[in-house]
Order: sequence, then C-alpha cells, then structure tokens
Amino acid sequence: MSDQDETAAGTDRTDTESPRCYCPLGGVMDLLSRKYAMQLVCVVGALGPVRYGEVADAFGDVSSSTLSTRLDELVAAGYLSREQYAEIPPRVEYELTDDGRELCERLEPLLEWAERRDQLP
Repeated sequence: MSDQDETAAGTDRTDTESPRCYCPLGGVMDLLSRKYAMQLVCVVGALGPVRYGEVADAFGDVSSSTLSTRLDELVAAGYLSREQYAEIPPRVEYELTDDGRELCERLEPLLEWAERRDQLP
C-alpha cells in the first residue's frame, strides 16, 4: 500500500487529521449493548440507592436471572456499587458509582434523542 493509499484509508497514524480511534469504546459498548444494561444504569440513577426488588418492579417481566447477571456485570465494571447489610432478612442496595453517574449523564442525551425519534410520524 502506498503512502497515498494509507492516508486515504485513514491508516496513516502520523497525520494529525487521521480518524479517531474508537477502540476504548469496545468494552463499554460490549457491556452497555447487553439487554437491559443501559436501562439499569438509568433506573438506578433515577431511584438512588435501590434494593433488588425495586429494580425488578421497575422492569416488570424481566427474568430474575437476567436482572441479577446484569447487575453483577455493572458492579464488576465499576458503574454500580453493591452494599450488603448484615440484617435479617438480608438487605442489598445498589447505587451508581462516580463512573456510573457520569455514564448516566452521558446516556441522558441519547435517551432524549430516542424519545424524540419515537414521536416522529
């Protein structure tokens, strides 16, 4: 491939005008593209510290397995914190971390855009 072809294809990394690398999005998008992940971030953000049952109520007919898996993944990724209290019956609460709050803020324009699109004829 010639230098001219490389530049045209956007692969010449010495050029300051070359396309931006979107590689860092890979992990974030992998997680957020999973069913209910973005909605969970928004629901926990809207409700504040929330128990599993409150999250389940907000989603209706989502299987408990799917909901638990997604919550665990968001905790592992650092978007949610999980606080378990030494009480009988056991109590667990989920809350957005700082990264989760920032993500929620960044998802808000996407949510607004999606709502506008849903209202189009």
